[in-house]
Amino acid sequence: MTPLLPLPADASVREAVRFGAHSLTYERLDAASARLAARLTGAGRVAVWATPTPRTVVAVVAALRAGVPAVPLNPRTGTRELGHIVADSEPGVVLAGADDTLPPVLDAPVRIDVGIEPDGDDGVVPGGAATALPEPSPESPALIVYTSGTTGPPKGAVLPRRAIAASLDALADAWQWTGDDVLVHALPLFHVHGLILGVLGPLRRGGSVRHLGRFSTDGVARELSSGGTMLFGVPTMYHRLAEALDGSGPEAAGLAKALAGARLLVSGSAALPVHDHERIAAATGRRVIERYGMTETLMNTGVRADGEPRPGTVGAPLAGVGLRLVDEDGTVLTGSGPETIGEIQVRGPNLFTGYLNRPDATAAALTADGWFRTGDMATRDADGYVRIVGRKATDLIKSGGYKIGAGEIENALLDHPGVREAAVTGEPDPDLGERIVAWVVPADPAAPPAEDELADHVAAQLAPHKRPRTVRYLEALPRNDLGKIMKRSLRP
Repeated sequence: MTPLLPLPADASVREAVRFGAHSLTYERLDAASARLAARLTGAGRVAVWATPTPRTVVAVVAALRAGVPAVPLNPRTGTRELGHIVADSEPGVVLAGADDTLPPVLDAPVRIDVGIEPDGDDGVVPGGAATALPEPSPESPALIVYTSGTTGPPKGAVLPRRAIAASLDALADAWQWTGDDVLVHALPLFHVHGLILGVLGPLRRGGSVRHLGRFSTDGVARELSSGGTMLFGVPTMYHRLAEALDGSGPEAAGLAKALAGARLLVSGSAALPVHDHERIAAATGRRVIERYGMTETLMNTGVRADGEPRPGTVGAPLAGVGLRLVDEDGTVLTGSGPETIGEIQVRGPNLFTGYLNRPDATAAALTADGWFRTGDMATRDADGYVRIVGRKATDLIKSGGYKIGAGEIENALLDHPGVREAAVTGEPDPDLGERIVAWVVPADPAAPPAEDELADHVAAQLAPHKRPRTVRYLEALPRNDLGKIMKRSLRP
């Protein structure tokens, strides 16, 4: 059976992961994870205290080798939510660093420390050889990743090895991803983007990942200038890169050169505003490409490395992924263009097997013939490129008989020079059904653009019925750890 994470031929010298001064060759990662895996067999489920360190990589790889589902935990999660996740997943073991202080809610599972060597060479305690374990079945659960919990308590999406392999191989096809690539990122390791794409992706290809630990424009410039070929980030990171590129000093020039030298710049987890696309392209000559996925589906679409990087789109469906747009009454939409808005439904080998302990939620998420209801609304270009316009619950606005996606209005607002950040929601209106509300962070707080000016700006770019009826000014938009705007926190 083909391993999920095959070992490259030059494992003794090829770097697998690097976190600052701490690095691991494939040989060291193989040995450390094998020893730990031998201690995990029969453990049921394993929680991983997912700090941005080599220990997290060793812990997750060890669980995968042992065939034990790993539950990545966000160290910044609040007590109530963490307690729910631990009670729901019932891990028998928790893996952490020897110097990590764990909250009391993790007192029950057996703690196994993944230690750090005193000299800090690679972050793994040496030891004797371990007996090789058989490769688990492709359908066996690999990870249980909890959703963000925006509509209730977080749900544990059970991701089989089959889904991880299918998604990573489809991305390798789309992005021409090989063992020669060196991926740079600073994404958290408790979620799909940072852990599955950002760590398991390079390891499946036999390539390398350099994790910055904490995002900085200097760190991006340094790593891309010293061999990095790919950059993964979320929109807030690319926004900071765009801001830094606006400078005129040597740092801006060095960053522009580093980004221009990368083979691939990829943004995900939320839509990258068009104006940031354009700012980065103007400064570097390189286009950021986007992809679209979810915890339950892993990756669904992506702009190909050899395709057209079209700002505002997330590309076409990846190999093996079926994708359709569906109207509210269940009708499958066959048209294309900006006025044909429907919910994205997907199916394929990239899907999860269900929500842990939640057969009701699993049944509600899937159609009778196996399509997953994403809750994301989109339009589709004639050539199959998908444009996400927002979440069905928060971003589809029904105003004056029109269906309007919040995303295109947000992009129009961000094109205004007086707007730094923007979010759009709908609120009940006795005449229109819903009115469009813009939440704006002004570029100059002392002189925000007038409400009428912003409304006219949107109407001129899009259509009169898409103009905001109300504008509210904020110092900052509420965002989660992945940079997504928390629209449910926006209240009058």
